[in-house]
Amino acid sequence: MKMEIQKAYDYIELWKESMTDHNGNIPKRLKDDQAEEDFWSSMLERKERHKPDPYAKIVQQELLTLLNSDDHVLEIGPGWGNYTFAIADQVQKLTCIDSSKSIVQFLEAQAADKGIGNMQLIHEKWENEKARATYDVVFGFNCYYRMYDIGKALLKMNETANRLVIAGMTTGPEKPHYMELQQMGYKINLRRRDYIHILNVLYQLGILANCKIVKLQSKKSYSSYEKLLRDNTTKILDTDYNAREVESVINKYVLEKDGTYEYVYPFHAALIYWNPVRL
Repeated sequence: MKMEIQKAYDYIELWKESMTDHNGNIPKRLKDDQAEEDFWSSMLERKERHKPDPYAKIVQQELLTLLNSDDHVLEIGPGWGNYTFAIADQVQKLTCIDSSKSIVQFLEAQAADKGIGNMQLIHEKWENEKARATYDVVFGFNCYYRMYDIGKALLKMNETANRLVIAGMTTGPEKPHYMELQQMGYKINLRRRDYIHILNVLYQLGILANCKIVKLQSKKSYSSYEKLLRDNTTKILDTDYNAREVESVINKYVLEKDGTYEYVYPFHAALIYWNPVRL
């Protein structure tokens, strides 16, 4: 039964509100399918072969413990395959669904190159997909940013899974220099949706989920000081800020090593998982 939640605590509505930027607008990629396709096409031009992001290998270790060798897994929004091929190597069958044609073509080519024959790929939005089958496990990681009606999307995951649902997301903290600048009075474009929103939406839907937090570390390397500054000021919303002051804060967290600049900081991944609930 759906729980009665007061309007102030309607987490589905809060999710929808958080999809807007700090000017109250929904970013183009979130509402324009072609803009999203163009983004992924551009990203894949620089990625000739599949190679998981470094942090994903750590998350994989936790994820794979939840899967069985005879599972048929559905992966939603696989992107360039941070988890896709690790899953395919462990389970009986993997079906992937993604809204980007470029992503589907890339993964198809990579699967053929790796000799993987237990994968099926579907070019479609999860929200629009008419569930043709049920799966032992339904999994999605960092794929929720365009899902406006998050309640329906999560319920569909719940209804399509026979054994387990896994919703994953990277989470904070933000880069420490941004947090320090915010404390100093700067306006910072911090993330507006996080894993806790997913947990709260599930609670509102009557689903009590488990949550595993995985400690991660990011290391960004820059070949020049100018690139370092450019990449680490993009979230500052103030149009006229004190560049020297900002630079001094960034420098606290950066080390120069062999002509490159390294910024190392902690962050986390959240794996939210539950056995399907028949609501």
